Amino acid sequence: MILSSASPASVALSVAAATAYAVPAAAAARLSEGAARAALLVAWVLHGAALAWGLVGDSPRFGFAPAISVTAWLVLTVYAVERQVFPQLQARWVLAALGAAAVLLAAVFPGTPLHVNTSAWLPLHWALGIASYGLFAAAVVHAWLMQRTEHTMRMATAEPQAGLPLLTLERLTFRFAGAGFVLLTATLVVGVFFSERVYGRAFRWDHKSVFSVLAWVAFALLLLGRLRFGWRGRKAVRVIYIGSLLLLLAYVGSRFVLEVVLRRPA
Repeated sequence: MILSSASPASVALSVAAATAYAVPAAAAARLSEGAARAALLVAWVLHGAALAWGLVGDSPRFGFAPAISVTAWLVLTVYAVERQVFPQLQARWVLAALGAAAVLLAAVFPGTPLHVNTSAWLPLHWALGIASYGLFAAAVVHAWLMQRTEHTMRMATAEPQAGLPLLTLERLTFRFAGAGFVLLTATLVVGVFFSERVYGRAFRWDHKSVFSVLAWVAFALLLLGRLRFGWRGRKAVRVIYIGSLLLLLAYVGSRFVLEVVLRRPA
């Protein structure tokens, strides 16, 4: 049973975080602003503790589900910072539901044990990759909010559901996509040119490499199209979704197949 491989402390922290996330997710309309913010903060702290325990606890593990969980936690971190600049941003219940699902998924599928003799380059490679995941996930969330706001405007609703003007959401979406592209480029450079130091073997083309490069091409086209041809709206959102899906398939998809379908370590 996969769940039995997760430590009791990690499971307890994950369940507590998911419960705290459920409060603003299920009762967003009935909570005051202060109560919702406090519940989300408690959930965010518990989520971070669960991630830290899974990575540096008694039996450190990592895999596709912890990668998703870290990405969700990073998106919530970005949201918390953004709320200080844009208090009118409204995405709390969606992100709380995402956080609850991600932290529970990581408790059920904690991943494979980490080797103590891994290269010092590997944490750098992982940090760059997961950070790019988080930034692209933030771009996807903002692209979705942008779509909702555009739809609201077309339907002549009183006010945008996201709480931010369309142009502001569009600008934020491309900023996150651009920052994610820089980190993804750095991740690929480390993985391709320093593969022997990172993994102890020469670089090879596998499913993860192919999907990562395809995602890089998609985001490069997005940024080039924005710069040269002024891409925006639905066309830009579609490219963001496609690039993010390819990036999700690169690491999360390949590890899911190894851990769940084939049931063997990566």
